[in-house]
Amino acid sequence: MPFPVVDEIARHCLQEEEPETVHIEVHLPGRVDPVRLERAFTEALRLHPRILMREAPGAWYRRRYTWELTDAPDVPVVSFPEPEPDALGRARARALAEAPPLDASPPVRLEAVTDPELPDRCVLFLVVNHTALDGPACLRVLATAAELYGGRDNAPAAPPVRTGDAPVEAVPMPGGLAPPAHVAPGTPEPRPGNGMLVAELPVPKRPKGAPYTVNDQLMVATALMIARWNREHGRGQRPLRITMPVDDRPRDAAMPIGNGTRLVEVPFAAEELDEHRIPELLRVTSLRTRALKALDRPQLGRGAALLTAPVLPVGVRAALTRGLRRAAGPWTSTTLLSNIGRIPYALDFGDAGRADAVWFSAPARVPRGLTVTTASTAGRLHLALRWSRTLLGEGDGARLLDLFKRYTHATEGDG
Repeated sequence: MPFPVVDEIARHCLQEEEPETVHIEVHLPGRVDPVRLERAFTEALRLHPRILMREAPGAWYRRRYTWELTDAPDVPVVSFPEPEPDALGRARARALAEAPPLDASPPVRLEAVTDPELPDRCVLFLVVNHTALDGPACLRVLATAAELYGGRDNAPAAPPVRTGDAPVEAVPMPGGLAPPAHVAPGTPEPRPGNGMLVAELPVPKRPKGAPYTVNDQLMVATALMIARWNREHGRGQRPLRITMPVDDRPRDAAMPIGNGTRLVEVPFAAEELDEHRIPELLRVTSLRTRALKALDRPQLGRGAALLTAPVLPVGVRAALTRGLRRAAGPWTSTTLLSNIGRIPYALDFGDAGRADAVWFSAPARVPRGLTVTTASTAGRLHLALRWSRTLLGEGDGARLLDLFKRYTHATEGDG
């Protein structure tokens, strides 16, 4: 099966120093039974066979990378690390530093982690090689595993309905040839890789009938967070562009598995990033996100589709892609905000309980160097800030978190 465009671009740009992993962290109020979990997850993989795949070997001069589908996992997929101090922190570090290999099926791993400080609870860490799969697809597989494990319905809830649609042609989209601002360097660390900070926050309040969504509030908070951070680090106010994944796939058992989101870029003019005009910024952001979601375009744009056309050998296309990525660095968007939204599945693991917190994080390689990922479960917002250590350090993450809290509260209209 030939690599789709998204998979091929990611495959061309792999770096051992900063693996392209997606981390999904599911907190359960009880402990899972190891034998039942392994059986349920393995069966869930078989029910979603597109996840059971590995990269086929081939020469550099072949025209395509290809996936081979397998009938069963090549390697053990589920593990149960021994409880140890800071077990959650260690599992998060592994999730950012160790990508499942592409040459063994499937390119995911599941760890059931118990922290000695919380002996009656369990945290499932699903680590995904982003070259092959994305977070929503793997969450769907995990929901199937939950249903098989607990015997309870994990059918997805209906998505929220957005009100107050506006005509696309009326939407102002600031543009220009100048590259967008990037996140100003903070205090980089001497070691490569990604750092991450997770937090549980209130879901920002939204007035009933407001034309904007919680996603728009998070978008505005992210833009204001970075604008303020850059001012604090001696950067003038400049336009921003925030990449937003859009996922149109159904959430039921027929959901296509793979990298299925398309990326759009939400622009902000420098003069719009005014902390004293948040209601207006929310309104404009709402118009733009609606219009961008309605666009019919390839996942990574038409340029990526052209770049991955099987005209030249993959080795030549890989070198060309890496060169173009470096050259286009200044024009890369400021950051990525991936808002999963309300988790659509109960993730009910029977006697181990129903998930009460779910975190995601997305890769954060420079030139962006920072990603913001949010999801909501049990009425709480679960935020992951992930950054490249070549750009930011732990203290920088804490400051960015403070700013994000401040501006999410400010979007509620009472802060």
